[in-house]
Amino acid sequence: MANFSKSQVPQFSVDVYQNEFLPEGGREVSAIVTVTSTGGGTSGGAPLAGAAASPSAIPSPTAGAAVVIMVDASGSMDYPPTKMRNARDATAAAIDTLRDGVEFAVISGTHLAAQIYPRGDRLAVAGRETRAEAKEALRRLTAGGGTAIGTWLRLADRLLATSESPIRHGILLTDGRNEHESPKDLRSALDAVAGRFTCDARGVGTDWEVKEVTGIASALLGTADIVADPAHLAADFTGMMENAMGKEVADVALRLWTPVGVEIKFVKQVAPTVEELTGRRTQAGPRAGDYPTGSWGDESRDYHVCVQVPEAGIGQEMLAARASLIIPAPDGGTPEVLSQGLIRAVWTDDMAASTSINPQVAHYTGQAELAQVIQQGLDARKSGDFDGATAKLGRAVQLAAASGNEDTAKLLSKVVDVVDAATGTVRLKAKVADADEMTLETRSTKTVRVKK
Repeated sequence: MANFSKSQVPQFSVDVYQNEFLPEGGREVSAIVTVTSTGGGTSGGAPLAGAAASPSAIPSPTAGAAVVIMVDASGSMDYPPTKMRNARDATAAAIDTLRDGVEFAVISGTHLAAQIYPRGDRLAVAGRETRAEAKEALRRLTAGGGTAIGTWLRLADRLLATSESPIRHGILLTDGRNEHESPKDLRSALDAVAGRFTCDARGVGTDWEVKEVTGIASALLGTADIVADPAHLAADFTGMMENAMGKEVADVALRLWTPVGVEIKFVKQVAPTVEELTGRRTQAGPRAGDYPTGSWGDESRDYHVCVQVPEAGIGQEMLAARASLIIPAPDGGTPEVLSQGLIRAVWTDDMAASTSINPQVAHYTGQAELAQVIQQGLDARKSGDFDGATAKLGRAVQLAAASGNEDTAKLLSKVVDVVDAATGTVRLKAKVADADEMTLETRSTKTVRVKK
């Protein structure tokens, strides 16, 4: 954990929402685990007083964070020329948002990766002079070359590895497809840097590949989004950096311990976005596994945990799983436990109790299905299966309406004409703008919280 005074240390809580009652022979237990971090005391984006307050002082790293900004400088960024100018302005705005004492660097990304500020394999420390120097270096950034995002990520990793800061974060901007390295090379780079830093990824314009950008953010536990109009880049970059500056605790894991005979079926983050975590488990003991959650500021997230328990008779009960939020010890020793909650199973012959679906579980099951059917519907549409696309996107409209996910409903209305939202009756639009389709696909995993 970063070093904070007692008044600044974030407090974590874990709340479990479930129907613990099972019928005779019932074996599947679902629970929503809500994790909340509060009271860190850091104001995202607000400069901290330090050595950089004096223009002649030499700043030193004091803010516990390191950030690398990766800017696409491939040839396509010059078409139109305003795109490159907007990218430079956005990066400058992000640099202005850095707290004093934060370590940072800027990478120019083409088919190669070049560090444009600071020079040499090192990070600068944010202060008045270094911000000005970085923005001067940005003015000389020009477009030319191809796109090999894996090389950008590997350079960012090398730079961030020089920092002792617990919060290590990347911001990545691209405007095109990753055409100058194979999907295998990009996957290899993501595997190499996963868990070493988090990264937000943005696609500008409409000539990039959604699955590449969302795949980067997913692998590195960051956010993904589209900035269709380059003029909006500065506001988006400022927001991303403010969010990064609000992170206070790094490398947090959700640890699930289960008794003998209990099998974990899946673990998903379900709010604020749907993120599959099942395959990311690392073993943490004979019956425990850790699932990465990345860095935390003042925020709340929901996780859907589903386990299979052994059969038991009426009246019996058991602990199905213990969910703990932990920070692993760097030396493999005893982790720091931030908070924990219990998932239970109780067998009953009360049919009303055993067949009731917990509202939180029901809601997020629907939100996960919503993300899935949007993706399936858009894939079907691209492949020419219009009947399949209509059915899937109609189901998406129905789920969005039922759950109150108004933002997703609006995005769907750009792709289909809604005849009846309640029944999911829709017609595919004959013409759909690329930006509208890509926005729906990129944001399909965003969810709404359970209505209280």
